[in-house]
Amino acid sequence: MAKFAGVVGYGHMERADGVSKDVITEKSYFGTVNRNTKSNTEGDSLNKDVSVGNEISIVADAYAVENFLAIRFVEWLGVLWTVDSVEVQHPRLTLRLGGVYNGPREN
Repeated sequence: MAKFAGVVGYGHMERADGVSKDVITEKSYFGTVNRNTKSNTEGDSLNKDVSVGNEISIVADAYAVENFLAIRFVEWLGVLWTVDSVEVQHPRLTLRLGGVYNGPREN
């Protein structure tokens, strides 16, 4: 298994003056890459959409365990990937990645 060291992004909705905004918090983690796959899918765009079916298992701290429902993305190999699902396997979290993440980042 390959080793993982990267950033995990958490999104929390905040409301101010009637406007909702996804505020991102980024934390660094270590772990392993359990599965490493890639696929191209036909989309509405000119080029095919790239997605991965990777599983990354991180050693979870208290923040990760308490906020696993808010995980939005993982930075892996220099690209931000969306997290499609999270499985809690205390003391680890297994993150299943999907397509490229294009949402907000921490300021």
